[in-house]
Amino acid sequence: MATGTFRSLSNFNYRIWCGGAIVSNIGTWMQRTAQDWLVLTQLTHRNATAVGVVMALQFGPQLLLLPLTGFAADHLDRRKLLFATQGAMGALGLGLGLLTITGLVQLWHVYVFAFLQGCVAAFDAPARQTFVGELVGETDLANAVALNSTSFNAARMVGPAVAGILIASVGTGWIFLINGASFCAVLFALSLLRVSELRVRDRAVRTRGSFAEGFSYVWKRPDLKAALLMLFLIGTFGLNFPIFISTMAVTAFHAGASQYGLLTSIMAIGSVTGALLAAKRAKPHFVLLLGSATIFGVGCTLAALMPTYGLFGMALIVIGVSTQTFTTSTNGLVQMSTEPSMRGRVVAILLAIALGGTPLGAPIVGWVADHFGPRWALGVGAAAGFGAAIVGICYLAKYRNLRVSMAAWRLQVRLDPTPQR
Repeated sequence: MATGTFRSLSNFNYRIWCGGAIVSNIGTWMQRTAQDWLVLTQLTHRNATAVGVVMALQFGPQLLLLPLTGFAADHLDRRKLLFATQGAMGALGLGLGLLTITGLVQLWHVYVFAFLQGCVAAFDAPARQTFVGELVGETDLANAVALNSTSFNAARMVGPAVAGILIASVGTGWIFLINGASFCAVLFALSLLRVSELRVRDRAVRTRGSFAEGFSYVWKRPDLKAALLMLFLIGTFGLNFPIFISTMAVTAFHAGASQYGLLTSIMAIGSVTGALLAAKRAKPHFVLLLGSATIFGVGCTLAALMPTYGLFGMALIVIGVSTQTFTTSTNGLVQMSTEPSMRGRVVAILLAIALGGTPLGAPIVGWVADHFGPRWALGVGAAAGFGAAIVGICYLAKYRNLRVSMAAWRLQVRLDPTPQR
């Protein structure tokens, strides 16, 4: 059995999947950067609330379609489902690109495309997350999840920086077209997979109320409830980086498109570091969630206080490490502690909370940025991190008998090895 940080890459199917995914991820990050810049500087006059509305429309379907998306991930052929969703997202990117290049694009067009993209992504995300288990099996699942995050955030280092340069030179429309074409890489990778080597488990039995079973399963698990509540707080009020970074770049530091794209890429340095650290761990632990949530709150506080562009970028690295450690550990912990037959529905709930909270949080954070300034918006993110840490402490104290003491001027933390239920 292969060992090490990159052990999942010894699997042929996973290597092929990763190759296609990183090309598509670069295109996705290019589009996200261009879309935020288009709304903030071309279709509105630095209106952060409009950026928040776009985010709400893009991630809202994760909640609206939750009864269907988890069911689809558990009951349908995930490879075929991904063919459909990836192709549809590519077509939407091409459509928005054509509207922008021809000069016809308006704000409501971006709203509509964001909502349609969100509807497709709502089916794509749980299928894509759980498909990893079919590629590598249970033994390397946590490692593969972490490497997926590494790929996604490595693309975040490249995509926004390239997008910033292209925005300044050729405009936003061509970036949307490039993103649309990038989905061909994933479709090609899916076609090359060795289907006979996929570790396909028996599909969940279709029964009346199977959707409710997912919530019932989570409700009976205090560890899952605590992790998902922490994710809700940080996902709703903390993971609003398009608003945080764009408004700080434009309003606080008066930066241009290329500097804005560079900030997102700088943050990705921290994200890649966090993902690689997660890939080295054999199994994520709940204490990691607590520590990373606390550091996230500290990072947002530092970012809000930084007086210069360079120092703000350094604070973003701290935020990137903590964010990726938190989200990757939450994803891995939930998947590994959930029965395979329930995994699609539970992951759909996880993604609905992580992304579906955005329709609630993004407009609020955008409003705070518009009325009180981007530094106060970052303060909202900091409060979310500290609130999530409090939830984690309460869970560990109640179910894991958390004990904290000082010995030889060193802080010592003790937990029961298994949670009480």
